[in-house]
Amino acid sequence: MEQKTVPPRDPEADPLSTSRLTGDATDQDIESIRRRTSVFVYEWPVRLWHWINAALIMILIGTGWLIASPLPSMNFAEATFQFVMGYNRFIHFAAGQLLTVAFAARVYWALVGNHHSKQLFYVPVWKKAWWKEVVHELRWYAFLEDVPKKYVGHNPLAQVAMFFFMTVGITFMLLTGWALYAEGAGQGSLPDLAMGWLIAWVQNTQVLHSLHHLGMWFIIIFMMIHIYAAIREDIMSRQSMVSTMISGHRTFKDDLPD
Repeated sequence: MEQKTVPPRDPEADPLSTSRLTGDATDQDIESIRRRTSVFVYEWPVRLWHWINAALIMILIGTGWLIASPLPSMNFAEATFQFVMGYNRFIHFAAGQLLTVAFAARVYWALVGNHHSKQLFYVPVWKKAWWKEVVHELRWYAFLEDVPKKYVGHNPLAQVAMFFFMTVGITFMLLTGWALYAEGAGQGSLPDLAMGWLIAWVQNTQVLHSLHHLGMWFIIIFMMIHIYAAIREDIMSRQSMVSTMISGHRTFKDDLPD
């Protein structure tokens, strides 16, 4: 098989000539660079929310787990001489309140940000082409497709997962969490005035506790799948993934059409 040769270029006319780049760049390297394109996708408020949200969810999972299932080591002294679970609950409540503020800010940015900031809050089920891409992504993740498609924002399957596990999931966790907090805050308190209706509707706070705890497990499952899929796509797909949520730029690995 003949090796493909790259015709020489005028160094003065070509800003990507090897003579104008440092290091050991070859003409073949330059051709690779030419084939890569980058699109700015996620604005800084979206990226900031993503990482703050991830940190708060991790804190809430850890403290929530201990609230539901305290470790035996928590009982190292009489209750009058320790406040371990009290501090744990305080951290959980504080993280939940910060999550509320962060989510409200994210909703605001979906209204004023670019097109891609809105993807988290809707699923275009009315588009036939979107459903075809969902099927393609299912086959791609199942290793039944050889060539992945290129997407600037979330791929359709990721959009479905983000909508149901993040938008709907966080909303559910915030509503049930604030309702449980309202019970401790007392009748007539601001949390009670805002969310006391949910306790009255469920009529059993133990059921509410169980639903809130079950929601935690759904988010844990989503996080595991999300991390796996992001790393897998960074390696196997035709665009960047992890670095995109840091820089905001989606880098494509080729300039071939889908």
